[in-house]
Amino acid sequence: DTFLDSSWYFLRYCDARNTEEAFNYDKVKYWMSVDQYIGGVEHAMLHVMYSRFFQMALYDIGLVSTEEPFTNLLTQGMVIKDGKKMSKSIGNVVSPAEIIEKYGADTARLFILLAAPPERELDWSDAGVEVSYRFINRVYRMVREFKEKYGSGSTDYAIAGDGDKELVYAMNATIKKVTEDVRELFNFNTAISSIMELVNEMYHYKESDEVNENLFRLAIQNLLLVMAPFTPHVCEELWQQLGMEESIHKMQWPVFDEAALVKDAVEIVVQINGKIKDKIQVPTALTQKELEERALGNDKIKTLVGGMTVVKVIAVPGKLVNIVVKP
Repeated sequence: DTFLDSSWYFLRYCDARNTEEAFNYDKVKYWMSVDQYIGGVEHAMLHVMYSRFFQMALYDIGLVSTEEPFTNLLTQGMVIKDGKKMSKSIGNVVSPAEIIEKYGADTARLFILLAAPPERELDWSDAGVEVSYRFINRVYRMVREFKEKYGSGSTDYAIAGDGDKELVYAMNATIKKVTEDVRELFNFNTAISSIMELVNEMYHYKESDEVNENLFRLAIQNLLLVMAPFTPHVCEELWQQLGMEESIHKMQWPVFDEAALVKDAVEIVVQINGKIKDKIQVPTALTQKELEERALGNDKIKTLVGGMTVVKVIAVPGKLVNIVVKP
């Protein structure tokens, strides 16, 4: 009975209060097919197979307008603890209530999404829970300190120095990364990692001598917006503390600025016979020939290749220069 009912329940959801028929053809045509199906690896084998069979049969007799019930499938991994699948029957289950009581629901959410890609097995780690908890507190302290020091105000800014440029780049790169990872790839773990990198950059920036108040306020707002899907409760709390009247979960998703992702300078690797010997900052607009000259003119590289014959120089703009030498 459970397999029978679960093989077409999604059709009933489209017209749940219909007392005359299982479902109305036009309503099912409006809602189906399901855009994204997410299920465990064990669940997916039988449920997906049976659901597809039912849908195809109903399609053949003219009761539905689509032959496939689901457009996309994401098969999520199992949770592993102490080398075994987490299961009540084994007795190795970690109660969410205990984690929520000690750390809060946001920590539990963040750890689960950060620990592994959704399609991979997740190794449960108490230390990993602590890391997620400390990160949330780090964000909380930073936002509170900013609020106490600067209060509410404008987010209109003008770039005043290299520190501003780096923060603008990090902010826009993070928005781009999180947007793509969540919307297209379901890579929640890498999205969260990019958010953590932004927070590191923001801490570095706020400890500098010149803090652009309006720019930092914008960075904080965008940080909370991209964090909100992962840690909804603390982000809503901090959003309200910043003086916002509307819920953060009703706000528009931030849009990254492509122009801000073009750096004036870039760090490239300099190799000698394929081995890294130095890293140098060069203007992004350098030609291949100019890049070769800049690498060969570096004091450290000149010392290392001194007395040897340069056979050839391979320059890849924006990435590396490899100098091939022989005695």
